Parts: sequence; structure tokens; C-alpha cells
Amino acid sequence: MAAPHVAVIADSTCYLPAGWAAELGIAIVPVQVIVGGQSFDESEDTQAQRVADALRDWQPVTTSRPSPLRFLQAYTQAAEDGATEIVVATLSASMSATYESAVLAAKEFDIPVHVVDTRSIAMGLGFAAVSGARAARAGASGARVADVIEQRALASHVYFYVDTLEYLRRGGRVSAARAAVGQALQVKPLLQVEDGRVDRLDQVRTAGRALARLEDLAVTAADGQAVDIAVQHLGAPERAHTLAAHLRERLPQAEVIEGFVGGVVGAHVGPGMVAVVVAPRVSESAGSPS
Repeated sequence: MAAPHVAVIADSTCYLPAGWAAELGIAIVPVQVIVGGQSFDESEDTQAQRVADALRDWQPVTTSRPSPLRFLQAYTQAAEDGATEIVVATLSASMSATYESAVLAAKEFDIPVHVVDTRSIAMGLGFAAVSGARAARAGASGARVADVIEQRALASHVYFYVDTLEYLRRGGRVSAARAAVGQALQVKPLLQVEDGRVDRLDQVRTAGRALARLEDLAVTAADGQAVDIAVQHLGAPERAHTLAAHLRERLPQAEVIEGFVGGVVGAHVGPGMVAVVVAPRVSESAGSPS
């Protein structure tokens, strides 16, 4: 099949399962992770475990957006491969300046580049990019591909459990006071991505109850629709596998995949995190849906 004239690019926080990006022709621009002062691309194979180990050892872990040059290089490669339009899907602009880098690079490029702030992250971004790539292969215009990506991202639900709020406090995602109260009460926080930001959703006393609550939230979010579900984790494969198995039983018509989050998200949530993304399917046709 001939390559689509619209190229789809996403940043590495989409955390697509292995092989998906290559199969769908989605180019990935890596976000940087900095461990103990050493910077590396999030796309490196061992980076998730490396970050989890560093966090457990209380080593400093930070993140850095891709430079506009990295996006410009991706745009140039897409054009050389025959693209006449480019659509870029980024994690929420409220969480990272990655969107800003993509926009700055777009201003320097000589073919149309549509940059979409998905207001999401992980497979909330990933499923949206997948739908955009399928629309591009169906012959959709750049504007239509961008619309498909935005529609699916906005329709998706992202919930996650963390063992402690400490890592989110370090990254400025929650206040020091809230993290201290959570630690003192020994509660297990449940959070959600709401309008591009991380918000507190609920709290329970044990990890088991937290995972059961995640399961119920996912079932409610599915609401009988045709959905794709991703269960992702950092250093908690058993928890993720158990949750995914339960969701397959309760939502037999849904496609449930399992995977991990990388160092960028990991740096802020810490090891033990489990996330569930519920993404209702949208029209991926080349034309506007009727």
C-alpha cells in the first residue's frame, strides 16, 4: 500500500505497544528523561525499568521536552518520504511544553503542519494517534486527521492509581500539603486526567481496593460503547495483568491491551503505578462523519 500523503507524528508518551508505530507509519519524537544528571531518549528499550529503579533508590529523575529541532527533523523526514501534510499529536500542553516545541517547529516548515494538543497522555494519546493514522491511510485530509485525533482523545478516560503522592509532589502536580496529608493517612490515591490536568478522583485504604475501584471506573466509562482499553503500569506487571484479566471478563466486547508507561510519566507517578485508559472508538473515515 502506498504511504499516505498525510504523515502522523506523536511524542513518545503515547506508549504504543511494540510494533504498532511501525505498522501504522506513526513517527515518534522522544521526550527526554534525566536520571542523575544524564539525559537519554525515552524511546530507549530499558528506560522504564531504569527510571523505576532510580526512583526506588531516591535518585533525582526529571524530564525535558523535545527541542523544536527534534520535531523539525521529524517533519523533514516525513516530507522526504512523500508527505504533503503533517499532523502531530502531543501530550497535554498543561503537563509539558512538548506541544509548544511542535508548534515552534511547524512555523519553520514549508508544508502544512497541524499540531493537536490531545489534553491527554499515555494511551489516551496513543489510541488517538492510531485512529489518526488509520484515517490518513483511508485518504483523509490533514484537517480531518487532526479532527479524528482530537475527537478520540477528548472522548477517552484516563484513570490511574499511585502508591504515593510523593512523586507527583516533586513534579509540582500536587501540593506538598496534599501529599503530606495523604502520607499521614496512609491512603492510596486514585487520580484522573481531566481537561489535560491531573486531578484527585478518590482515595482508598489498600492497593487491592484501589485496583477494584479502577476496574469499576473503567466499566462505567465503557458504558456499553465500542471501546479500546489499555492497562499500563510502571514496575507493577502483576497488578496490571490482574486488572486487565478482570476487565476482559466484564467487558468481553472491548479490546484490552497491556503495556507499560515510560520514564516521562514514571518520573512523576513512581513505581507501582497502574493506569487504565478507556477510549471509545470514533469514525476513522476520510470524510466528516454524518
